Amino acid sequence: MDKAIKIILAILIFLCLADMPYGFYQFVRFAGLVGFAILAYQAHEQGRQTDMIIYGGLALLFQPFFKIVLGRQMWNIVDVVVGIGLLISIFMKPKERQR
Repeated sequence: MDKAIKIILAILIFLCLADMPYGFYQFVRFAGLVGFAILAYQAHEQGRQTDMIIYGGLALLFQPFFKIVLGRQMWNIVDVVVGIGLLISIFMKPKERQR
């Protein structure tokens, strides 16, 4: 399920690079909040603390309630980095939980 969430989020984030209606960006912010929160929870359940912190931070960055104003150019950079990171994370094998 986490692969599907990552693929969907990556597609939505890459679509933000195009000139879309403002409502689409609002939708992506909400979808990002929900998707990254789910990924953070799954990472926590699997004992992957670093991933949990990253996904939690991304959930806060993309949340639609208290907007973080970065400007169009900076958001484009963030979108590219996050989208590529999501796609790369699909193919990376998670580290085993140490007990």
